Amino acid sequence: MNNRALIAMSGGVDSSVSAYLMIQKGYECIGATMKLFTNECVDARDNSCCSLDDTEDARSVAYKLGMKYYLFNFSDGFKENVIDRFVNAYQRCETPNPCIDCNRYMKFDKLFLRAKELNCDHIVTGHYAQIEYDNAKNRYLLKKAADPAKDQSYVLYSLTQEQLEHTIFPLGGISKPEVRKIAEENGFVNAKKHDSQDICFVQNGKYFEFIESYTGLTFPEGDFVDKNGRVLGKHKGIIRYTIGQRKGLGLALDHPMYVVKLDIQNNRVILGENEDLFSKSVTARSINLISVPDMYTPMRVKAKVRYRQAEQWATAVQTDSDTLQIEFDEPQRAVTAGQAVVLYDGDIVVGGGTITL
Repeated sequence: MNNRALIAMSGGVDSSVSAYLMIQKGYECIGATMKLFTNECVDARDNSCCSLDDTEDARSVAYKLGMKYYLFNFSDGFKENVIDRFVNAYQRCETPNPCIDCNRYMKFDKLFLRAKELNCDHIVTGHYAQIEYDNAKNRYLLKKAADPAKDQSYVLYSLTQEQLEHTIFPLGGISKPEVRKIAEENGFVNAKKHDSQDICFVQNGKYFEFIESYTGLTFPEGDFVDKNGRVLGKHKGIIRYTIGQRKGLGLALDHPMYVVKLDIQNNRVILGENEDLFSKSVTARSINLISVPDMYTPMRVKAKVRYRQAEQWATAVQTDSDTLQIEFDEPQRAVTAGQAVVLYDGDIVVGGGTITL
């Protein structure tokens, strides 16, 4: 491998410090920002990772570090592989994680290919995770970050062996306060910049408004019903609700009730008790395995069904080339179709997939 590295620069402090650390290690670095939006598509929010000011912040840091810098227009690919997937999932009454799709189809696919065109053998991002090679397994491993509060291994489970071989995460072994200190010491314009939040292409976090505007569709009112089909009131459009939701239903109920199922065929939101939200079995498709070539033999793992959840003991087995079946030791609350289930063996990511119900 050569020592040329393409740095994915979002304009935030993490990717900027990653570029600095790579230069300190002697790599020849090129900065790159992905333009993901067109004016006709959507405008990024100020606290997202993709606002217009971010490009100037990334360019400023690249200039300060003496790096070449490119702005790549990937808006067509982002629309197809992230926004459209997000919208289509909600129309199926799923709750997707677009950051996972952005990593899978943009940063580690399109940007990965662009790195090859620039004769860069390495792609570098500001993710908090670690990569190491296991000689005994003859495989690259994805591991949790040293700072558990910032660990992002969950959203990186889709990385392939080839991508892991050519990817570097310089921040995997350090903490966020250390990153900000490095940025301040080097006078980076984004040293105190807030972390990006939520979904970058959704204004004010109101995803249902974005979907209606983007598609031109109106999602009609329908019935709230209990498990026995008794009508409890009217909902404002089925895409506004997610599994486990209690607040914002707009109903006067004599006790707390939660969204336990979305019945897309009949345009009904089904409400139940808190205990109705728990399940032990999870099926995942579109799987990717990292630490093992397959899982046709049942494997004890720890798993989580959402980003911020603590890992829980489970047994996982691969049932066909693209499906995992996970049985948790203890029932899990509000397992939601469209989210990712990610499996761990200690600090090592075994793999993961998209939850289907």
